[in-house]
Amino acid sequence: MDNNRVVIVGAGPSGLVAGCELMRLGVPVRVLDTAGGPASGSRAIILWPPTLEVFAELGVLAEAEKLGVRPRALAYHMGNGRLLRLPLDSRNAPLLLSQQETGRLLDDALARLNGRVEYSVRVTDVRAGSESVALDVTGPAGQDTIEAEWLIGADGVGSTVRQRLGIEFPGDLVPATFVLAEGPLSGDFSRDEVHYFLGSKGVMLLAPLPGGMVRMSAPIKPDMTLDADAVQRLMDERGPGGLRFASLSTLGTFTSQERIAATMRQGRVFLVGDAAHVHSVVGGQGLNLGLQDGRNLAWKLAGVIQGRFAPAVLDSYSPERRAAAEQVVRATGRMARQAVAGPVASRVRDTAWALMRVTGVLDRVYTPMLAGWRTRYPDVLFGAPDQPGSGQNGRGKAARGRPRPGTRAAGSLTAGPAEAMSLLRLLTSGSDAGLERAAQSLAEQFANALTHERSTSRQSGFVLLRPDGFVAASGSRASELAGLGARLAGLAAARPTGTPPGASHPAAMTLREE
Repeated sequence: MDNNRVVIVGAGPSGLVAGCELMRLGVPVRVLDTAGGPASGSRAIILWPPTLEVFAELGVLAEAEKLGVRPRALAYHMGNGRLLRLPLDSRNAPLLLSQQETGRLLDDALARLNGRVEYSVRVTDVRAGSESVALDVTGPAGQDTIEAEWLIGADGVGSTVRQRLGIEFPGDLVPATFVLAEGPLSGDFSRDEVHYFLGSKGVMLLAPLPGGMVRMSAPIKPDMTLDADAVQRLMDERGPGGLRFASLSTLGTFTSQERIAATMRQGRVFLVGDAAHVHSVVGGQGLNLGLQDGRNLAWKLAGVIQGRFAPAVLDSYSPERRAAAEQVVRATGRMARQAVAGPVASRVRDTAWALMRVTGVLDRVYTPMLAGWRTRYPDVLFGAPDQPGSGQNGRGKAARGRPRPGTRAAGSLTAGPAEAMSLLRLLTSGSDAGLERAAQSLAEQFANALTHERSTSRQSGFVLLRPDGFVAASGSRASELAGLGARLAGLAAARPTGTPPGASHPAAMTLREE
């Protein structure tokens, strides 16, 4: 029986990101997968910008960009004949890349971090205790029991880890069947845009893929006979006309579900990816949601294992990621229902979208929501909004000009060594000497968990940033910072006696709320 620090069950992208992030932060992991080798096929293809931040951290972004396609716009061809084009700037543009390539890049990153995937290992039982977790497995060497301090279940929608722990997975099937076809497509259409055709005879997606390939997807009747001729009829009925696949490399159907695990943490076990949540594929959010699970969990778990943070910091994982999953399920469910709407509802949709385009709502809200920048966490890490020192007023809103806890802060992430990226970052600004002294005192007291930096903002105040780019706390007064220190004492380990105090570092950045 081996004893391991962290075992990850499942070597899909979510499990690989969790493993890579932990290894990057100096925590050894063991990754198990029931398959005989890496998965193949394009499957999930959209990588939104927050996910690309993870790729940058792991050193695979440059290669991913060489292999993928960057669309310059989302083109919505409405049923009334109008075209709504949403430009995608560098902050909001996704990268289109097959999941097979995504998995390969992450597998290579894991190998560079001296990790590897153990394939053909099937978990048959999970027994979680107060001090460790035991897994019964069957592999090439026969039956064995693996013991780990912590377990991450990344084993998909049918998760053995989740089922063996008795965690409920409530929800329903999405009442729609979709066709998915891929191949080289001839005809006149913009090949640097993702197209949504929302006509009266049904909707259809066309998305460019690397190598000159194109993906077509559309809701169909469940009993529809599917072949190349059927795909062509769908494109003729729902598309602009004149489009034809020269051949099909992929042809199939799929359905989806809307489910969220009752909890994403049970003791020493965590769920990430499809083991924790599934939803409609519309909007391409699923893979990205799972990768952000790993990013959220890794800095907290590494901090606990390495003594920077108290175990209580792990209590925030499930409520935060559940909130993110609920937001995605609501948004994708709404988009899916619009995609299969009848004629009357379609006309209402077209009118509403035209209004949102004119008023700028699509650019200000819809596109950043798709991109992943509008995810909101509940303020569970450092306390409720009405607690002293939370950096918020009684209505739960941040002080003017300060980002709210649980939101992302633009410009908050910079490349750096793994050690620096595992710490909380306290940014102060303005000319308040008392605020600066309080910040420096906190940096000295919690030197192994916190760094202090100066922001370029002229407004007096502070923002506490997490390693995953979210705001942990914000405020404008030294008294608020003192209150934050009281709560840091419950989550962050103090500087050991005899170690040098932490130093302040300059930071050329200005924070704003997304």
